[in-house]
Amino acid sequence: MKRDFEVTILGNTSSIPVHGRNHTAQVLRHGQSLFLIDCGEGTQLQLRKYHVKTSKIDHIFISHLHGDHYLGLIGLLSSYGLAKRSSPIFLYGPRGLDDIITTHFKWSNNRLSYRLHFVETNDQGFNLIADLPNLKVYTFPLIHRIPTTGFLFREKPLLRNLIKEKLLKEKLPLEAIKTLRKGMDYIGTDGSFYPVREYCHPKEAERSYAYCSDTIFNPDITEYIQNVDLLYHESTFMQDNLERAKTTFHSTAMEAAEIAKLSKVKNLLLGHFSSRYTVLDGLLAEAKTVFENSMLSEEGKTYPL
Repeated sequence: MKRDFEVTILGNTSSIPVHGRNHTAQVLRHGQSLFLIDCGEGTQLQLRKYHVKTSKIDHIFISHLHGDHYLGLIGLLSSYGLAKRSSPIFLYGPRGLDDIITTHFKWSNNRLSYRLHFVETNDQGFNLIADLPNLKVYTFPLIHRIPTTGFLFREKPLLRNLIKEKLLKEKLPLEAIKTLRKGMDYIGTDGSFYPVREYCHPKEAERSYAYCSDTIFNPDITEYIQNVDLLYHESTFMQDNLERAKTTFHSTAMEAAEIAKLSKVKNLLLGHFSSRYTVLDGLLAEAKTVFENSMLSEEGKTYPL
């Protein structure tokens, strides 16, 4: 059965929380599992505002150590302790994040009620960092002023759905059903043969979500995110601030659209907007000149894959 796969935006601004926009954070949901991606200041308030069940978040991914992407983390981890959470948290982030957390809790004399497992990310190459029951999560390098990684969430192959009419006509052995649902033909010890193409509906395509936080325009990343269903790519500036984007190692909306086009993604989600823009329509208009399936990320809005 196909699981829901969607992302909810909690924050979409860049360095300064203005114009009613908050620092970068989003929640990815796959079935019953929730994943927090980046955790800027104010993330706890946004989680509550949009009724996210924080107890269901077991995995947190931090792209880099600029404050607008992780300064809400200490507060969230502390709140889990105050709530007497017992289930572990798996935290993925760059080198140094573990030191920051350890130092804070040491000097605040704060003991967590749960295990915190830290996995250090590598900003070189394409790396599998989490092999979960239904998803695989990879990192890939982004080019920013400090080590930064993007994240790719790729769905594992779904079990095939059996054709109900076939099951009503024939009584299949349990092993045959298990094998067919995995997408393989079944040959029994008695010579019986059940071809998957006759007993199962066509395979459903695995879906994928790519997250590119702060980065300069970098076509090299397209090899990692080809054909994803939804790409989130920072789009801090409009094209008239291209030089500013380059010097700050950020991207324009048009450059984000170019990455989407080169990667042949299905849809592009723009975010990480500069505080200089009260209204964001211009960024979307520029992106659409290159890639029609572009959208502005809106806080509180959920985007299905």
